[in-house]
Amino acid sequence: MRRSVPGEPPSAGRRAAPLTTAAYSPAEWDLLTDLPGRVLVAAASPGSGRPPRGVAAGLAGLDAVAAGRGFDSDLVRAVVSAIYARHDGAATRDERLTDVVDLLAACRAAVRVLRRRADPADSAAYRQWVESVAARVCRAGEAGSSPADRRFLDRLGGALDLR
Repeated sequence: MRRSVPGEPPSAGRRAAPLTTAAYSPAEWDLLTDLPGRVLVAAASPGSGRPPRGVAAGLAGLDAVAAGRGFDSDLVRAVVSAIYARHDGAATRDERLTDVVDLLAACRAAVRVLRRRADPADSAAYRQWVESVAARVCRAGEAGSSPADRRFLDRLGGALDLR
């Protein structure tokens, strides 16, 4: 079997994992790659006085996720690449996707993983990027952010250790 040499793409049928992912267990990587989507879904879902969202809010969230490709963070770019590389296409019908308590717990777990494994700058960039996904969803639409949206964003920012 032919091995790739530095500067060449990996051998056919094999993809090299970004160096960023090597620092994380599969469960930790799943947490980090699932969290932006969970935040998008929770921010777009009505609840606790938050208004229902339309298609524009979902598109704003997707745009915020994609914007991570331009971040000056290897971690954020690797997470976005992993999100877009998924081929399952199956929608998860998990109630935890929109449960704010579970979402905030997942955010706290991600912060713990990032403290242990990530470069501080990558950790900060990831946490700010995830918060920006929710903020763009909440700002989208006719009314913009409601007081309930601001409470949601404050709780999310606290769970992401940004406040």
